[in-house]
Amino acid sequence: MAVFGCAGCGAVLTAAVSEVALPVHWADTHWETLHPPLLEAGSFAVDPAPDGPPWRQFDEVEAGEAAKLGRFAPFGALSGGPVGTVLLAPGDVHGTRLILERAAGYCQGIDGSDGPNLACLGCALPVGTRLDDCGCWQVVRLLPQAVVRLPAPPERPVSDWAELLATGALEHRLSAFRDIPAGVALAHVVVAAAGAPVEVAPGPVAELFGRSLDALLPAGPGAKRLDLAGPGFGEPAADLLLVPIHPQTGDLWQPRGGAVPVPLDAGLWAELAFPPHRTRLPVSGGLPAGVERDDPLPPHPLCPFQPSSHAFRYTLARLPAVREPWLRALYDRGY
Repeated sequence: MAVFGCAGCGAVLTAAVSEVALPVHWADTHWETLHPPLLEAGSFAVDPAPDGPPWRQFDEVEAGEAAKLGRFAPFGALSGGPVGTVLLAPGDVHGTRLILERAAGYCQGIDGSDGPNLACLGCALPVGTRLDDCGCWQVVRLLPQAVVRLPAPPERPVSDWAELLATGALEHRLSAFRDIPAGVALAHVVVAAAGAPVEVAPGPVAELFGRSLDALLPAGPGAKRLDLAGPGFGEPAADLLLVPIHPQTGDLWQPRGGAVPVPLDAGLWAELAFPPHRTRLPVSGGLPAGVERDDPLPPHPLCPFQPSSHAFRYTLARLPAVREPWLRALYDRGY
């Protein structure tokens, strides 16, 4: 567990929170849509990437310096701000006040574009930035140089995969935002394929990634088979296996058969591995034998589900493999 305090006066700024892996859906947002908190209450994550000004364009930075900043292809501006900002759910932060002159936003909240907008109530030191505008995950970013870790209760033990399955901790409800972790995983699949065709196992994996992989990778002989594997599910024979990311540690579930593990957000993995079975039954009695129906019928989506192209490119730009000529050509072509 951790408690964060103000570096200026030592005032307590947060509840006791447990560290978790940075969620992969941080890679994208939906424009002009109100978002839920990025993190669950009672947790925090550390962003290893720099954040905040000064900002520079990719072509203004030497390749070696860009690589040190975690960027291997052009994708938006490069931050020269501090690394290691602490991300929390807004409800876990207290002892601060909003700096009103830095509270601008696009339309429905604060977007953080004016710089740190939270100040310590005790000493007025700017300690972080709250974001809650439309098109932003709701989150507070504490500045690493402005906060210190204070004594806290013992850390809760890390759950093993069996416990995560039994308690339902792998499940979360990204609903309309599930295209974002799908786009992140798609980038990792393309990198793992190394330019070879990919044969997708029929079922949920094919429904999620089949159309996109057909558009991105060539067809032909020598295809690598892509399937799903993980705790409580099994390990089918395949060359590439989509496996869950541990939500606390960020570690991957490891296959034993020599297949290449491809990281997939644990919530999306659980949805594919154990799809919910929903029925509409009378309060008593039940339907006649052999009859199963939905009433009313479920609505058809307006268009086929597609992994987020923004999250796909965001992820590729941060993977060293994108410097390979075939992958850089694919990246520049767009998806």
